[in-house]
Amino acid sequence: MYVPKPKKLPSGSWNIRLRLGGDEISITEPTEQACIKKARVVKAEYLAGRKPAHRDRTPTLGKLLDSYIASKKAVLSPATVRGYKVIRDNRFQAWMDKDPEKINWQRMVSDESRLCGPKTLRNAWSLVTAAASASGLQTPAVRLPQLVQDEHPYLEAEQIPVFLDAVKGTMWELPALIGLHGLRRSEMLALTWADVDLTANTISIRSAVVPNEKGKMVKKKETKNRSSRRTIPIMIPRLRELFEEQKGDPSDRILTCHPNSVYVAVNRICEKNGLPKIGCHGLRHSFASLAHTLGVPEVETMALGGWQDPQTMRKIYTHLDNAARLKATNAITSFFTDK
Repeated sequence: MYVPKPKKLPSGSWNIRLRLGGDEISITEPTEQACIKKARVVKAEYLAGRKPAHRDRTPTLGKLLDSYIASKKAVLSPATVRGYKVIRDNRFQAWMDKDPEKINWQRMVSDESRLCGPKTLRNAWSLVTAAASASGLQTPAVRLPQLVQDEHPYLEAEQIPVFLDAVKGTMWELPALIGLHGLRRSEMLALTWADVDLTANTISIRSAVVPNEKGKMVKKKETKNRSSRRTIPIMIPRLRELFEEQKGDPSDRILTCHPNSVYVAVNRICEKNGLPKIGCHGLRHSFASLAHTLGVPEVETMALGGWQDPQTMRKIYTHLDNAARLKATNAITSFFTDK
């Protein structure tokens, strides 16, 4: 039985395209002979009146991503699914209707690099490779733009008292002091008064509030990872005072403001007082900076801040060491310059 000659794909597999009754059927197998054999079986079944299943039809990159995202909705966080959909709707748009087995992946990546930043491109490519792998398609290695790590701005130890004075008495003092205990924004938003134990002088972090795929803020049952579930002491006396003054019903959330409000307010306060605009995440980084300055062991800082990966903590500490070294170098240079 005649079938078209197989073509070898960049992945090393072999492919035949059959035109049967107006449908184009794509058949891919690891070897040339296996591809021919499968194509003959499919054609024979068609001639016998059995139409090939829809799954045998040529997929597109868009359908590949849609299928992968749908398969992960039950196991991934709403925020992650939303991030995947943002990538699906905004990245590699010129290639979404293409057959994945015919895509020039390097060209696709290179074209997209002109439309977005390196980090965004890497995230998008990671989704594509995961979706392709889940469908049995292996993508080749591609060259991605170099990623320059942006360090989050933070407050140094001597800047924190200035910030505390500036924020004191404002409606943003409570979230700012919670953030300076090393909590992520998602963890801060999920806190209820039941999580504050004034007798034990502790805060328990048990869940997180994140945007779902539609952008609506929802509460997750779990935190980002196992290390994120933690109980930490209330280390700033002023925060304990605020807790005592504002204590509400156990089920009430401590922070009821819009998620972006803390970010905007903190930046406004920092700018007004000559401090780096650190946003909400910068409060967490400032906590790590203070712990490093005070000589708190790395493992203890990880436990208090809920960092799971030692590499992440090491990167932060290395950055802080480099900043301290640069500051010391500048001080020595200034000493000799002034002489």
